Amino acid sequence: MKPSLLKLKEIKTKIIVPWEGFFRGKMMKILTDKKSIIDIGGSLRISTAKGNRVNPDMKWIAEAIRQNRVDYKIMDVVPDYNPDVVGDIHNMPFADNSVDAIICMAVFEHIEDPLTAAKELYRVLKPGGYCLFQAPFLYYYHPEKGYYNDYWRFTPDVLKMMFKNFSVMETHNIRGAAASVIHLTPLGRISFFVAVGNFLDRLFKKSGSNQSSGFTAFLIK
Repeated sequence: MKPSLLKLKEIKTKIIVPWEGFFRGKMMKILTDKKSIIDIGGSLRISTAKGNRVNPDMKWIAEAIRQNRVDYKIMDVVPDYNPDVVGDIHNMPFADNSVDAIICMAVFEHIEDPLTAAKELYRVLKPGGYCLFQAPFLYYYHPEKGYYNDYWRFTPDVLKMMFKNFSVMETHNIRGAAASVIHLTPLGRISFFVAVGNFLDRLFKKSGSNQSSGFTAFLIK
């Protein structure tokens, strides 16, 4: 019997793009284990009502939030895109030990003081609370005029230092070495060359390289 389309998609995620498998697994753990989430900057891009962009590939997250009745709120530093909470990640408007889970993806490169922000993530999470974090390493310059600048890039060593107070930190690279190089060029927008990069990384065993576009970290307080 032929495998289902869903099974084929699972195989593709695990073999070709393992970083997506890591993200999906940790995201589902959060949506299963926790009943409320603060998404800093609306980085999941799942709501047209509360954000300036929507990512169609994240529709499954919006559906899981509905099915699991998760209280999902967006915090942003500006009110322009109708967040649920207006707040600065350097000094978040939440009490100590009060937040179940935090999503913080592609935010730290745009803020002035990542070390202070890392302490804030730890402060507001409940004991046993989860944080799903992403930040770039070998990645192109991407400010947004009038909204945010682009200050920093992050190695695995920086992540270990910033999040040393958390009881658990699991990390995964985003793209292998060849795929990361291709992503830095206009070829990274063409699916054929993306596939070539992934193939080369598997061929030369560089899929897990730290010479990567960035890193995802799953943190437990």
